[in-house]
Formats: sequence, structure tokens, C-alpha cells
Amino acid sequence: MRHDDSAASRRKGATPKRRPQQAGPSTSGSKSRSPRRSGVSRVSAAASPRKRRFRPGTRALMEIRKYQKGTDLLLRKGPFSRLVREVCQSISHEDLRWQVYALMALQEAAEAFLVRLFADANLCAIHAKRVTLFPRDVQLARRIRGADTM
Repeated sequence: MRHDDSAASRRKGATPKRRPQQAGPSTSGSKSRSPRRSGVSRVSAAASPRKRRFRPGTRALMEIRKYQKGTDLLLRKGPFSRLVREVCQSISHEDLRWQVYALMALQEAAEAFLVRLFADANLCAIHAKRVTLFPRDVQLARRIRGADTM
């Protein structure tokens, strides 16, 4: 059985030899460009600054610090307002109106509730020796709180 030398050299990790360029019917003496380059030179691509990559978890910690420093609301006002109006319409079939300050107060309370719930669920995850928050952690935190606080 005869072995092909080029196949054996590729298996060893050597790069295959390139084919020599064939002289085409072009009349100009300039070099022909590869169709892959499409006019972008390597110098301009190398000169552009690359986007900084942070190590895993660093960006998350930066976002946590950012949101803990700020006091602005995290949920968008429009979708929250539509949700409140939809829930009110399902409870009462009348068309109820809401003051802007009432919606803002309700949103503040809802976000405070969610932040405390996620903090408790995070403690449940840490107790299980995990850093990832699972739905069962949120369910356990709600169950430990009891039915009073929902």
C-alpha cells in the first residue's frame, strides 16, 4: 500500500505547499488582488483599536456596582404602566384611571420587593454552594417568607 506524502505531511501538522500563481490574460503589470481582501488593507485593520475584553464575572460586578449606586428605576415606565392597567382591567371591568405618582409609587414598591426577593434567593443559592441563581432558589425564598408577604 502506497502512502501519499502530502497527506502524511498534513497529518503531522505541516502546512501544504501553495500553488504557484498562474499568469493570467491581464495586460497590466500590477499584481492581481485576491478576491477575499475586497480592498481592505491589513494596515488599516491592525490600526483600529480592538474592543476591550474583561475576564468572566468582571462586567457583572461592574454592573452590580453601577445599579447599587444609582437610584433610578430599572423597569421601564411604559410597560409597567400597561401591566398595571391590564391587571386592574382583569379585576374590575370598569375603566380605571391612574395618577402618574400612584404608578411611580407602585413601581417603587414592586422593584423594592423584587430586589429583596432576589437577595434572599441569592442567599439560598450561596447556601447550596452555587453562584448561579435557579428558579428553585426564588421558590424557596418565597416559601420561607410565608404566605403573608407573598
